[in-house]
Amino acid sequence: MSNDSRVPSADGLVPFSFEIYPPRRAEGLPALHETIRHLAASGPRFISVTFGAGGSTGGRSLEVLTHILRETDVPPLAHLTCVGSTYPAATALIREFLDAGITSFLALRGDPPAGVSEDDVYLGDLESAAQLVQLIQRVQAEREPYTESSLPGVPGAARVDRRQKAEVAVAAFPNGHPRSRHPREHIDALLAKQAAGATFAITQLFFHADDYLAFVAQARSAGVVIPILPGIMPITSPGRLQRVLELSGESLPGELAVALEVEPTPEGRREIGIAYAAALTRDVVAGGAPGIHLYAFNNHDTVLATLREAGITTALDKETAR
Repeated sequence: MSNDSRVPSADGLVPFSFEIYPPRRAEGLPALHETIRHLAASGPRFISVTFGAGGSTGGRSLEVLTHILRETDVPPLAHLTCVGSTYPAATALIREFLDAGITSFLALRGDPPAGVSEDDVYLGDLESAAQLVQLIQRVQAEREPYTESSLPGVPGAARVDRRQKAEVAVAAFPNGHPRSRHPREHIDALLAKQAAGATFAITQLFFHADDYLAFVAQARSAGVVIPILPGIMPITSPGRLQRVLELSGESLPGELAVALEVEPTPEGRREIGIAYAAALTRDVVAGGAPGIHLYAFNNHDTVLATLREAGITTALDKETAR
């Protein structure tokens, strides 16, 4: 993933990216592969793949990442968490991903497994995402700096190229982290991640453009210089909204909640969720966001419809216009 994945492109198009998650069972992989095919065809700057709490889907995460690497032209971005991990285990996992050709990461502290409180779980050697960022950079630096490939028709000769440097994204929280102990702690944490070597940030979900824009302004005034991508999810049912609020700690977005509750049909709720996410996308882009990161929830139709309604041109739109 080159640096232009996080800044407006020269042709004025808005960069966008997606997040997906690995299926719990192998039977779900064919459907996810089809979703990846559609997402990749739209021309995203990267597709990120989540990593299960406690490593529950770690192996399948790598399987999905390598599928993206093999079958598409889109760079994959691997989520890594550090809760419950030792230094040797985290180092081995980072090396495994790098050896597989994965060179972009999202470093997360992570949450304890479901039903386990932080007081009851072993949090591991890595206490923060900033420490995980440092470990990724250190493991990358310890690898051989060059790669070799044979030259066709020249026996014994090899082409030597400098190995691609890893990029490390981190999470940002426009309305503060749920576990923040003081109002500026999420800003201080982002500064620490930047100092550790993070190259860009992706935000937690938010429901009002001013939440993101005010956060970016506050972060910039505090000294954060890395790009901050807004993370947006089209929410198409009251149940999903409730689940998102439980996981993120965000306040209930009254207008969206009421609209989803009073609409009786799934099709109508889908249109409401897409329209809300598209309006949010337009507003943050107008406010200067360097791109859009869409949480796809493993559904390509919804996020692609959001981009279309927001007026963001994709490779699919260009193909249709020909």
